[in-house]
Amino acid sequence: MSLEKQTKVDRAPPNIPFGGYYLQQTPEDDPELTRTGPGTPCGEYFRKFWHPVCLSEELTELPLAVRILGEDLVIFRDKTGRVGVLHRHCSHRGTSLGYGIIGERGLRCCYHGWLFDVDGTILETPGEPPDSRLRDSFRHGAYVAEERYGLVFAYMGPPESMPPFPRFDVDDVPGDRVKPFSTHVPCNWLQQHENNVDPWHVVFLHSVLQAELGASAQMTEEHGAFPVMHWRETHGDNGMLWSASRRVNDFIWVRVFQTLLPNHGWTPSIWMEADESVYFHRVSMDRWSVPIDDSNHYVFGLRHFNEEVDPKGRGDWDTIGKEKVDFLDGQTGNRSYEEQQRDPGDWEVWVSQRTIAARNLEHLGKTDLGIAMMRRTLRQAVRGEAGPSPLLESSGRAVPTCSSDCVLHIPPRAGAHDRALLEEVGGSVTDIVLDSLEMYDREARRKHVADAVRNLETDMQAQ
Repeated sequence: MSLEKQTKVDRAPPNIPFGGYYLQQTPEDDPELTRTGPGTPCGEYFRKFWHPVCLSEELTELPLAVRILGEDLVIFRDKTGRVGVLHRHCSHRGTSLGYGIIGERGLRCCYHGWLFDVDGTILETPGEPPDSRLRDSFRHGAYVAEERYGLVFAYMGPPESMPPFPRFDVDDVPGDRVKPFSTHVPCNWLQQHENNVDPWHVVFLHSVLQAELGASAQMTEEHGAFPVMHWRETHGDNGMLWSASRRVNDFIWVRVFQTLLPNHGWTPSIWMEADESVYFHRVSMDRWSVPIDDSNHYVFGLRHFNEEVDPKGRGDWDTIGKEKVDFLDGQTGNRSYEEQQRDPGDWEVWVSQRTIAARNLEHLGKTDLGIAMMRRTLRQAVRGEAGPSPLLESSGRAVPTCSSDCVLHIPPRAGAHDRALLEEVGGSVTDIVLDSLEMYDREARRKHVADAVRNLETDMQAQ
């Protein structure tokens, strides 16, 4: 028997005490979902969509060298205000255009002066003879850029398949201010993105239970109650909706979350205290998990500021930006190791799963239903087995979203099992929100959900 075969047989993990010797081997990660470089299944899937690639404020008088989806790029704003996203290495001799000179039009290589327009057109090759047609014989690699909300987005797929830039019904809401942020996370993109569909970690990592273990409570006390969960697939199996229902004194608080493949998610209110009836609150945050390469990613986001999601003004506009967020400690790696140990946050749990998580070593339980659902829907989408994505359609309509909060004044019933009541109310609210996804008028949807939730509260109070 070969050593390889003997290792596989003899080191099958037994169920014995102190059996670490038999668990030394770390299996290969899941390349279908974790690898996003050019030509990989997930990488080609990602390239169908628009993705944030930097903050607008990062575009100064110097070009910005970045790596996105395993590709080395340079991003710049020329002196006419246009944004360019180019392959980083000059197509003449390969010098990095990160050392380039931004011009009135385009970006000039520092080595021999070649000038590249934002679409890859070679405008000048100053060392060549005046009659040279070299610059007309090919184009430099370039991607289409779009600037919105203080973020620069790029489309990195085939030009002939470029979808419209996506619009969502939470964009440009009157009275809402948004501020962008970005953080670098040194691990695979899926580890952070899966965190969005893991509501149980909020109970342990962010709330009162963590405080009881000696760390600080990172979210309000109400987040510490064990939720009753409901899960739904949405948007032709290209997205997920899930709700977490909690008992808070005489109120039932239902938080509804949403994610849309491949990497976009919305978070409802961070500061909710659930001490009065609320029939519909919009989101407090958008987030995109954008691969840098297989071992690193960016979290790009938008923080929403309005009286609805933060009535007490706890958010801090001035502490948001590059590697800066205001909503939780532990979203960046800027703390000392001892601080991270004493008060671990999201960043620590994402990164400590290994650079690329060994999912074959996991033991999923009932609290991991969202994780299993996301992996299944993502795998289907990568394989082309999901329905059409609303992000790739040319409907001209804003994509409806469903992340929101509602709080219903429904006291516990004498002699009744309260979690059964949470199950009933949470399921009804989830169905109300899910049904509203068929409505494309933003304010009509808001009114529909708020009226239906109010009527549900009235009906439940009468029982």
